[in-house]
Amino acid sequence: MADVVLYIMAKQNVEAKNDEILLGDAASIYCEDSAVRAKANAMRIHKFREGQEPRAVISMMKIIEMLTALVPGITVESIGESSIVLEKIPEKKYKGAMVTWKIILVAAISFFGTAFTIMAFHNDVGISDVFMRIYEIVTGEESNGCTTLEISYSIGLCLGIIIFYNHVGGRRITKDPTPLEVEMRNYERDVNTTLVETAEREGKQIDVD
Repeated sequence: MADVVLYIMAKQNVEAKNDEILLGDAASIYCEDSAVRAKANAMRIHKFREGQEPRAVISMMKIIEMLTALVPGITVESIGESSIVLEKIPEKKYKGAMVTWKIILVAAISFFGTAFTIMAFHNDVGISDVFMRIYEIVTGEESNGCTTLEISYSIGLCLGIIIFYNHVGGRRITKDPTPLEVEMRNYERDVNTTLVETAEREGKQIDVD
């Protein structure tokens, strides 16, 4: 058994609906010995109990300790995260109407909030006065506030937003992740890092004895 090496690549965050979380749910495992790999995948690393917090942080050192106790003599190589954030996600059943109203509310807030922000910005920089001045210089006529400049700018602004966010309705223009997706992933990574550091400082991290 001394020559058996088990490679484990842990995830940063694991969301589970079951109370018991197995190592196979929280990490990718590889071992040439299929029996050892099966044992490792089926090993329970945490159990959420009623009344406890629905979130826990477990270190890889604790998992390695559990693995070596489960299969004595193996060598464990960790190539993933140093700690794993475990979260118990309660099963919530929403009616279709509730989901629809939530989508409408979020869409309305996003639409009117963005529109107000754009209008406030244009008002601060005086974009209307700039367009009127340019129109008068180029054409020699007084602008009525709705000329080719304003129309072209509005169309260009719309196209720019669509291209920037990489979406037209529910369809993606390219396969690249959108800026919002990138920022959300960065936000999730920062949140997980903060949770791990907070658990370490408060002594709540599940670690080796």
